[in-house]
Order: sequence, then C-alpha cells, then structure tokens
Amino acid sequence: MRSFEDWKRKQLKNPEFKAAYDALEEEFALARELIGARSRAKLSQEEVARRMGTSQSAVARMESGRTLPSTTSLVKYAKAVGHKVQIKLKAG
Repeated sequence: MRSFEDWKRKQLKNPEFKAAYDALEEEFALARELIGARSRAKLSQEEVARRMGTSQSAVARMESGRTLPSTTSLVKYAKAVGHKVQIKLKAG
C-alpha cells in the first residue's frame, strides 16, 4: 500500500491538482494553527466549543481547513484556548 505522501507527491505533478492544492494552503495553515493551539492547551473540541458557546461540530468545521472562519469566531476560539489573534499580511 502506498503512503499518503507518495500519493500526494504523484498528484502534485498534475498542474491542475497542484493549483487547487496550493489555493488551499492558507486554509490548511490556519487549521494547523487552531489544532496546535488547542492541543497545547490540552483541550478537546467539546471543551473549546463549550468555552466558545457553540457546538463541537462547529469547532470541527473550523479545524477542518475547508472554510475560513469569521474573525469573530477566530477571536472566540483563541480566547477559549488561552490565546489572542494576531493577523499579519505577508508579501507573497
């Protein structure tokens, strides 16, 4: 059985796949930040949801990387895991 990394490496040779993959990088980077902050706080999605006043499934959607959460949701999430939101624009 091939590993995911092998599969991804092969798929990234396809220009259409690579363009779609690259277009999602910011969403996945945000998801990694959210999951990392929650992990460092040693909290479950359910605990973060309770602190935010939302559902566990809403937290799961935020952490999925499939959509960008609103600034308001980011601020609530950050507060729930003991962090603050800091937004930077980087030259691309």
